[in-house]
Amino acid sequence: MRARITMELSLLEAAHLSDLVGQFEEVVADRDGSDPAVRRLVPDAYPDDAEAATEFRRLTQDDLLSRRAADAAAVRASLRRDGIDLDLAELDRASAEDVLVVDLSSDVAGAWLRTLAALRLVLAERLGITDEEQEDGGDARFGVYEWIGYRLDLLVRELDA
Repeated sequence: MRARITMELSLLEAAHLSDLVGQFEEVVADRDGSDPAVRRLVPDAYPDDAEAATEFRRLTQDDLLSRRAADAAAVRASLRRDGIDLDLAELDRASAEDVLVVDLSSDVAGAWLRTLAALRLVLAERLGITDEEQEDGGDARFGVYEWIGYRLDLLVRELDA
């Protein structure tokens, strides 16, 4: 993995991604074990033993979700422009197309990989996606799911270069 990589996103993309990561942070902070998205982020270690799976989740869930929250915070911090979170409501048509250059260390790139993958898991759960061949059914959120996958793929390719 390369020591540093640079990515470019339009301000519109960066603002949307920052908003999505903020929503993800809320899901992770809530830690609602009955939320299927949280359960998907903390899968059962013992699918054939409910008691062992419950105990394992009890012992590991808080730590895992805390690490996911820290990763998400690192991603949001890297999406700031001049130290300020991007706000979709404040972007006009001209500035939305401006480019945000994101310089990532290998540690922050790792946080990006984990966060984008986790975001896709949450969206997949919310959309009822169970496999990659599934059609979108006309739900506009499916496009967001695909876009995050596209960004994740670009990041993986850049890290492997």
